[in-house]
Amino acid sequence: MNLADPDIWLALITLTALEVILGIDNIIFLSIMAAKLPLHQQARARTIGLAGAMGMRILLLISLAWIAKLVTPLFHLGNFGVSGRDLILFFGGVFLVWKAGKEIREMLAGAKHGDEDATGRGKAGVTFMSVIVQIMILDIVFSLDSVITAVGMTDNLPVMITAIVIAVISMMFFAGPLGRFVEANPTIKMLALAFLVLIGVVLMAEGVHQHFSKNYVYVAMGFSVMVELLNLKMRKSLEKSAPGSLPGHGQH
Repeated sequence: MNLADPDIWLALITLTALEVILGIDNIIFLSIMAAKLPLHQQARARTIGLAGAMGMRILLLISLAWIAKLVTPLFHLGNFGVSGRDLILFFGGVFLVWKAGKEIREMLAGAKHGDEDATGRGKAGVTFMSVIVQIMILDIVFSLDSVITAVGMTDNLPVMITAIVIAVISMMFFAGPLGRFVEANPTIKMLALAFLVLIGVVLMAEGVHQHFSKNYVYVAMGFSVMVELLNLKMRKSLEKSAPGSLPGHGQH
């Protein structure tokens, strides 16, 4: 990289910001999956998952020729050409919808039966390796989206790799606090799972060449998060004033 070239710095800053934004859904999924493990394994699962995501992105960037071939149709269904990218996006979206739907059902079942372990930490039948495998499967989908975005922005390989490394290190820093916040607030976790369903549907749509502007998706997510944060603030205010401050409620 020519560090004296301002265009290089502009491309690096812009691409790093985009990589962080594209990695938000990856962090949400990773945090929810890691929370199913015992507390002492969660940080290690997040680190391994994000390191795997970084490695996956760099390997895909180095394989630029292979990425270019992904958009070439492998076969046709009538007049519809199906490429490797289409298959990865579609089945990745299916997996994301299925996995998020399963998590939502487990949360609802836990609430219905009064399960005290609502955080899902250390659930029976969940192993460290199974969580890592599921994270790595989704890393492939998220990495493809991220890498294709990078390739579309610049043809400078060092810039792309540097942007991805910076973005993933930033994600490692925020994954822990974000995961703890999500687990401490079940309604936020439900909202995050709903986001994953939405992202999965968008990936499936892109797999069949129905393209949507992700700006609409991110605006909808941002608006929903703002409303939920207001709800959290309101609930905390009500909890503070609930027991003894209500007029006419004396002790008997």
